[in-house]
Amino acid sequence: MRELSLHILDIAENSVSAKAKNITIEIVEDTKADLLKLSVQDDGRGMDSEMLVKVVDPFVTSRTTRKVGLGIPLLKAAAEECNGSFEITSRIGEGTKLIVQFQYSHIDRMPLGDYTTTMLHLLIANPQVHWMFLYRYNDHSFNFNDEPIKAELGGMSMSEPLILNWIREMLESGIADAQNNSKAGHVSKTQ
Repeated sequence: MRELSLHILDIAENSVSAKAKNITIEIVEDTKADLLKLSVQDDGRGMDSEMLVKVVDPFVTSRTTRKVGLGIPLLKAAAEECNGSFEITSRIGEGTKLIVQFQYSHIDRMPLGDYTTTMLHLLIANPQVHWMFLYRYNDHSFNFNDEPIKAELGGMSMSEPLILNWIREMLESGIADAQNNSKAGHVSKTQ
């Protein structure tokens, strides 16, 4: 995977496979602290301590569609190679939280990629999940919660072109506002 947004997609899909009903994805770009932080937290099945140790092994996976699980081990290695860190915690029946950090300015840090499209994919492919997306750029943030949108739609599919475009615009403008307001010194925006 050449973009961090694809790692986010892979981890979030693991959360969906673990029967999570609530998944929160957080991206923090802190240029002042030279830090990029990504986290995915879910309330899925969780893992016992033995599986938690094995999850960073590229030759272990809980999926039945392939024999190896490269996503988490590759992400861990990428973070550590960029003066960062990797942490995963989990409890059976309570869920899992993964936090990965990178030195923001590190020359080998892969780009974030198109995380708006990643979020849209997750929303449309998994409407049964409650999605929260938290984005922070320095001191300014944008928070996206799909529950009010689903309530307003009243069962209408989010994959309808007009709705899909509206959600994409909401995500893109919220992220851009957080970035631009941070650079200009304005207040945060929450959706």
